[in-house]
Amino acid sequence: MRHAELLMYVAPQCVENANTAWLQRILELLGEERLTADGLSLPELWTSPRLLLTQTCGYPLMTQLRGQVRVLGRPDYVLPDSADGWHCSLILARAEDARTTLEAFLGSRGAINDAGSNTGMNLFRHRLAPLQQRGTFFSNVIHSGSHRESLRLLRENQADLAAVDSVTYAHLARYAPTEVANLRLIERSAPSPSLPYIGSVNLGNDEAERLREAMNQALNELPQVAEILSIREVLPAKEDDYRILLDYQQQAIAHGYAELR
Repeated sequence: MRHAELLMYVAPQCVENANTAWLQRILELLGEERLTADGLSLPELWTSPRLLLTQTCGYPLMTQLRGQVRVLGRPDYVLPDSADGWHCSLILARAEDARTTLEAFLGSRGAINDAGSNTGMNLFRHRLAPLQQRGTFFSNVIHSGSHRESLRLLRENQADLAAVDSVTYAHLARYAPTEVANLRLIERSAPSPSLPYIGSVNLGNDEAERLREAMNQALNELPQVAEILSIREVLPAKEDDYRILLDYQQQAIAHGYAELR
């Protein structure tokens, strides 16, 4: 028995259900029994020697997990702003806000889901870095805990600007449109490889390839699941594909904006 979880995209409920069905079929194809990760933190799950399959964020992959996990692949989405193994952040504000450029939001209230997030923080920081003044862009920054909560803070006028993963946004726009109602796109971030699927660093080449093949076979066998998740296939991927995220980090630092604030 090994750990297998798909926890990065769990909203709304139909997306979580589709991920559960996909994972179950993957395990059936591999003849594996699932060991749940109850009681494990995400970092503990990601680095567990008993990890078969999960998904992580690209930024912690490069800042916390380098050499400690096996990158198995990355999803090829069929979504607005998410395709060909890439996605981005959507920088959003309330539709009623008269400001139309990022520059105009200097001194406003920001929201980020987590300081270790690629889409919520790293890509956001990279885009704001040329615009900050003396290391600061916002009057204050709220750490919301999730993209959905960042959206709520925008809707309820508790924050003015937030960066949200384009996959999360597309799922909500399709299945829970009230959560993105009355919000407006200000700008897109630089592109990023979509969130990597990972396994234990102990997985061999043959086992890793069989796992990716099982993921794609399960998508082909479950077209309704693939349609809900909007995943065409799981593409091959490697750790070096995500080095660009460290380039974005360094570019922000070079502008004097090491911390999003």
